[in-house]
Amino acid sequence: MKYSKDEVIQYVQEEDVKFIRLAFCDVFGKQKNIAIMPDELPRAFEYGISFDASAIAGFGDETSSDLLLHPEPATLVPLPWRPEHGRVVQMFSSITHPDGTPFLCDTRALLRKAAEEAADAGIHFTFGAEQEFYLFQLDENGNATRIPCDQAGYMDIAPEDRGENIRREICLTLEQMGIRPESSHHEEGPGQNEIDFRYTDALRAADHTLTFQRVVRTIAHRNGMAADFSPKPIDGLPGNGFHINLSVRPPEDDAVFRSMIAGILRHAAAMTVFLNPSDTSYLRLGSHKAPRYISWSAENRSQLIRIPAASGEYRRAELRSPDPSANPYLAFALMIYAGLDGIRNRLPLPEPVDHNLYSAPAEILASLQKLPADLDEARRTAASSAFICAHVPAGILSVYCPA
Repeated sequence: MKYSKDEVIQYVQEEDVKFIRLAFCDVFGKQKNIAIMPDELPRAFEYGISFDASAIAGFGDETSSDLLLHPEPATLVPLPWRPEHGRVVQMFSSITHPDGTPFLCDTRALLRKAAEEAADAGIHFTFGAEQEFYLFQLDENGNATRIPCDQAGYMDIAPEDRGENIRREICLTLEQMGIRPESSHHEEGPGQNEIDFRYTDALRAADHTLTFQRVVRTIAHRNGMAADFSPKPIDGLPGNGFHINLSVRPPEDDAVFRSMIAGILRHAAAMTVFLNPSDTSYLRLGSHKAPRYISWSAENRSQLIRIPAASGEYRRAELRSPDPSANPYLAFALMIYAGLDGIRNRLPLPEPVDHNLYSAPAEILASLQKLPADLDEARRTAASSAFICAHVPAGILSVYCPA
């Protein structure tokens, strides 16, 4: 349900809400929040709530540190794991300077702008996220170890799969928050899990992705486990992927769909630092079904982009390189801009690479462009890209690609 400001105030009064968390994220996608009391809600809607931006990664220094959070009533959700009496709710917030001008490093606003630009061109993108995570045991002090919760494998069941009840609780909690999981299962790694989401519009999909990680960590901790979304938690075992499914409307226009994919392939290397922003991201790429080459194919999990077996409204392209350390707002925004570039310029889609790229002959691999091999190369590629410089504000670019 999408609430108005008045409806939020009424909800807070009727449902015994005592804390309202205004949520946002830093430039790397780490969620932050400030909690306000119900009496402060009218002020938050009218004027915003100030915070010290100099303490947030990528938000500037002490010379100009005041920013304001403006809660968006349509994003109101309860936090079901908090008490029934004295309830806690959350709203995502936009960020402005004290004079009311938008804050350029607000990545949520960046995604909103990208989606609006696409809509103005008559193109509508929808996103479905698939995120993997490990469940690790805690030590006697409650700190995370690197001991997986089980030794189960792909789609195994209980009792070998010890994450089954935790995934169930996660999915039920998400449903209470208005987020629709599609499926959940044990992944290939020991203690590794995956939960997939039904497609929705870009901004809501990114909000859900951020909320999902928070829910997973909370529910795991309540069950005596630690959830780990890092790209490569254990050497030699599968890394955690953030597979992003992208659809375009109208779906019946095959030329639009193919040009969208061509645009993403064209800019894949330049986008990589935003999709894989940590050093360990590059330990994942090139093994265990994580791509290394810039290519596409149908149903082929060794490719950067695969086209799953689906039709009509479910037809989609799956980008397989990102990992869960990516900021979903930045990732989705850049995918929209890359797809739009392909559509506007009617870029031709290269021929599919119908080979298993983990065992393909050397001559096949030699003909393909690689993704950046490490974080330094990814930074250099992004910084020299006219596409990136046109769509990523300088403040964000300087954080991801420091001189």
